[in-house]
Amino acid sequence: MDYSIYDAIRAGFGKVVFIIRKDFADDFKAVFEPKLKGKIKTEYVYQEMTSYLPDGFTVPADRTKPWGTGHAVLCAVGTIKEPFAVINADDFYGKDAFAKAASFMNNECNEKTYCIIGYELAKTLSEYGTVSRGVCEVDKNNNLVSIRERTKIYREGDKIVYEETDGKHEAPINSSVSMNFWCFAPSVFAETEKLFHSFVKENSSNLKSEFFIPLIAEDFMHEQQGIIKVIPTSAQWFGVTYKEDAPGVQASIDKLVAAGEYPSSLWG
Repeated sequence: MDYSIYDAIRAGFGKVVFIIRKDFADDFKAVFEPKLKGKIKTEYVYQEMTSYLPDGFTVPADRTKPWGTGHAVLCAVGTIKEPFAVINADDFYGKDAFAKAASFMNNECNEKTYCIIGYELAKTLSEYGTVSRGVCEVDKNNNLVSIRERTKIYREGDKIVYEETDGKHEAPINSSVSMNFWCFAPSVFAETEKLFHSFVKENSSNLKSEFFIPLIAEDFMHEQQGIIKVIPTSAQWFGVTYKEDAPGVQASIDKLVAAGEYPSSLWG
């Protein structure tokens, strides 16, 4: 997360909004406030099970799972009034991705045009096992048509394959995948709230159901006739899917530091 914030600052972002649970807010702020003070504005919103539910709706007694990434975005309504990016806190996205996102938000983002940063599939795999990725289907103008979740993706020789119930399939090595780096206009909140209300009513009996960001994207494209651009990045994505990935991620970041891409102490 520190590297993402650092990259966001140098790309020109002016505020970071942390979406966290209220029960560890004090500990979280104690870590981030001192090092970010004077560098970027910080705000906090709390994703609770009861946040932004429809009137009269009660959380099922046995539900413990959060409502999902789309609900996390909704929790920022009222705090965000400008175009904004959404990322996962535990992924390394790279300098180029934030620069591309900032350019899009400054020049193209509006209530009918959003974007997703598209990563090269080959740069998002693990050496230690299979991964699941949202593979982007794009049209001739590089606009998103759909995101198809592919499970059990891995390298096999010089190919990339994925497995489904009907067998093994080859994935184009240059496929663009979603790593949950989205750019939205603030108009997204009104429709997201409507979608979320419908979702919880329809899925109240499914205690593991989650309201994911791609549900928001699909509604925006197909119901609202909006456009979501797929903006490719050359950045190498890093993440820990398996515990064995961790040393390699650390080594990759150390290499970037040695090359001068990042200072040895980000907040020095």
